[in-house]
Amino acid sequence: MASITADAPAGETQSWRDLFSIDQTFIVSLFFLIAGVGVLLLSPNQIEIDPATIFTVPSSDDTVRDLLFAPEPLRDQVTTMLDFPDESDDFSFSLEILTIPYAVGVAIIYIITGVIGVLPLPERFDRVKTVLLVINGILIIPTVMVLAAAGKSTNMVTLLASSFRLATPIVIGAMAGIWCERSGVVNIAIEGMMLTGACFGFVMYTFVAESVPGQSGLYLGILIATLSGGLMALLHAWLSITFKTDQIISGTVINILALGLTSFTRREVLLEADASRETLQAFSLPLLSEIPILGEVLFTGKPVFFSMFVLIIITHVMLFFTRWGLRTRAVGENPHAADTLGISVIRNRYINVIVGGLIAGLAGAWFSLETSGTFDDNMTNGLGFIALAAVIFGKWRPLPAAVGGLLFGFSRALDTRFQILEVDVPVQFVQMTPYIVTMVILAGLVGRAIAPRAIGQPYEKE
Repeated sequence: MASITADAPAGETQSWRDLFSIDQTFIVSLFFLIAGVGVLLLSPNQIEIDPATIFTVPSSDDTVRDLLFAPEPLRDQVTTMLDFPDESDDFSFSLEILTIPYAVGVAIIYIITGVIGVLPLPERFDRVKTVLLVINGILIIPTVMVLAAAGKSTNMVTLLASSFRLATPIVIGAMAGIWCERSGVVNIAIEGMMLTGACFGFVMYTFVAESVPGQSGLYLGILIATLSGGLMALLHAWLSITFKTDQIISGTVINILALGLTSFTRREVLLEADASRETLQAFSLPLLSEIPILGEVLFTGKPVFFSMFVLIIITHVMLFFTRWGLRTRAVGENPHAADTLGISVIRNRYINVIVGGLIAGLAGAWFSLETSGTFDDNMTNGLGFIALAAVIFGKWRPLPAAVGGLLFGFSRALDTRFQILEVDVPVQFVQMTPYIVTMVILAGLVGRAIAPRAIGQPYEKE
């Protein structure tokens, strides 16, 4: 935390620079300070005026002309409508927000928080700084939507549902990374494992589509996708654990292998096959899907989507509440000490890496079998690397990593929503958002994430 340093020794002058320490809180606070100033100065001038969205006026040319040429007072009356529809109209509601006053209010909160965060206050204010930063982070999503939909209405339930669904492969990929890296094996091959699963799961479905009726062929494809990811993970474990190959190089090899292998398979097999575009059917969970608003967002979806929540719970429970999880964490932190206690380090790492690969293969099935009903070259499009960023964001813990994955999913959902709202932002910049967020996280903006101490280190039994 940015805090006041110890008093300078007698006879020495203390520079103002000695009062500040640049750390996580300082950087994030500075970000909110700059964002607050930007929103305060720019948002009033960026709001377009549509008299029809402000209030009803007589159909007089003079009145319309007066409205259009008197922007300053009218901008304060522009509203944003955030809709929360529900299948039952009894629970549907909308929030009508005055756009400019809301933006100014949020900007002031950001500025105040930024100033408090960068000031060298005593350590007893650290908790206050943390709470304010969390509140500021929560305000980002509604603030983006209020400004983007100024003078219009937008369906927030659809946006939230889209965010969760687009986050599915990222969150599942993050769980795969946690299983591997908690045992001390770096896994940058999540991308390759996901791509392999997407390809061979769809290949299996293509072969059995005519002989296996209904959705059974798709579920068989999911099984093969999962096993394909596991096989790639077995190769990664064989190279990095048995032969002690540099784990980064091993992961890179698998990513390149997966890219070439799946491209070859698509060209030689899928292009000549009569592949269907059928996808897994959505279903609703009894009772839970009837919960207003949340039922549509969380409890209505497709199988891989629901498996995301199951895997988060299983990973968390296995890692922190079972003997296997305790041994895995011990192997990842101090494998030599674990070995002296009778834990087989090699066996533990092999199993964890393969389990991670199976999970990554399942994430790959989301692309081809649950979403698109086809397979294209490099269709994972770098989401495996974003899943790795989510692991770092969550500091190798399942629940925070899932939150990071949802953040990335929301940034992807903004792409489509901005196009619907016709926001005057080049679509290329919106599409860059998930990757920019990834770079910021990997650069350490979220703080110093401490990885397991033995990660990346091959183990040699003494």
